[in-house]
Amino acid sequence: MKTLINLIWLIFSGLWMALGYLLAGALCCVLVITIPWGLACFRIAAYALWPFGRTAVQRHDAGAASGIGNIVWLIFAGIWLTIGHITLGVGLCLTLIGIPFGLAHFKMVPISLMPLGREIVPTGTPAAYPHYRW
Repeated sequence: MKTLINLIWLIFSGLWMALGYLLAGALCCVLVITIPWGLACFRIAAYALWPFGRTAVQRHDAGAASGIGNIVWLIFAGIWLTIGHITLGVGLCLTLIGIPFGLAHFKMVPISLMPLGREIVPTGTPAAYPHYRW
């Protein structure tokens, strides 16, 4: 079922958001100093292509540099990608069939705002639920 939902997602909105992340990643990789943001964009682009069955979690080993990098990201690229997710999420939630896809867009808002210090893991693994003890 996840594969079918991911294929529908890919056709209607995942491909467009992934292209946005790939464009932002390519622009970030042009300059040497912004390569970490470019790599984060490429990682999120893969997540935007196939989001069902995966989730983004906070990394515990991320330090202050990730926080500062997230502020820079938010100012230059994060706000625009977040606006794209919110716009598509609201538009998809207007239809009954599009509600799960709209919710997936809303699920991607935190990682589009602050991508550094996060990792994407499959759901159902202990890493997806860091606040539970296994």
